[in-house]
Amino acid sequence: MKLETLKDLYIHELKDLYSAENQIIKALPKMVKAASHPKLAEGFKKHLEETKEHAARLEKILKSHDETTRGPKCKGMEGVIKEGQEMIEEDADEDVRDAGLITAAQRVEHYEMAGYGTARTYANLLGDKTNAKLLQKTLDEEGATDKKLTKLAETINVDAE
Repeated sequence: MKLETLKDLYIHELKDLYSAENQIIKALPKMVKAASHPKLAEGFKKHLEETKEHAARLEKILKSHDETTRGPKCKGMEGVIKEGQEMIEEDADEDVRDAGLITAAQRVEHYEMAGYGTARTYANLLGDKTNAKLLQKTLDEEGATDKKLTKLAETINVDAE
């Protein structure tokens, strides 16, 4: 896809986010299994369901523009998830691993927030107000997940100490 207009870039960003969300959907079950703290595992399970909703929203937005979800793999998310996988495989104390999993999960959330914020801005600039609201909703949910992870870290990081 040649990027000639802001709309082209917007669609490109939506497809990139869709790829990222699908990579997260595949990675989260591994995070659930690796987490030893029950609240962390439960948080990952809940976020998996939320992430599926995020992917469905992106499908809806792309469909509203007569676009498919097909696009290149999001390399940035691939790298962030790979780092998380490396944490899962580390020979580490359970509490220390949980602290590392939170770090990995927050990197994912921050990457997503950057992408959703950008896509929402493009949507607003292009007059795509309905979809801008959907993107803002996802952005808000990603921010809430980040805050929940921070709250968990306040307990788990102390245990890891």
